[in-house]
Amino acid sequence: MTDAHKSAKSATAIDKTFEGFSDEERLAMKERHQELKAAARRGSRADKADGEAEVLAKIAEMADSDRAMAERLHAIVKDSAPDLSPRLWYGMPAYAKDGNVICFFQDAAKFKARYATLGFSDKAHLDDGAMWPNSYALTELTAADEARIVELVKKAVS
Repeated sequence: MTDAHKSAKSATAIDKTFEGFSDEERLAMKERHQELKAAARRGSRADKADGEAEVLAKIAEMADSDRAMAERLHAIVKDSAPDLSPRLWYGMPAYAKDGNVICFFQDAAKFKARYATLGFSDKAHLDDGAMWPNSYALTELTAADEARIVELVKKAVS
């Protein structure tokens, strides 16, 4: 390839802007990168208290309605699955077992969504036949919703 051809190709690539990820998605990836760096620095010194402090700080940054749900979900997860460790995952409060995220809370503002989400990873034991939900939209938490979440979290860690 000639130098002129290389230059033309480079100039074309520079002029194009990649629109595959939203600003919010890029921010989430940067947050994940920072989480990994922090975990590497802490190494084996990391404990549940470190993760809980980070999760509570992230929850405190949320808008009022999402913060109330996140605080309640945090309490529900801690009570129904005390062996899960709170931690951040892509800048979201998450709960892990043996280093694997089992469930997470995504506030509505995170990706400019119209509702918050309680999600479960593929490590959660929610399998039910050939198809089952692994994410739930949340607009509020009723007593019935909270009872269902307790069931889901307990099943996910079983």
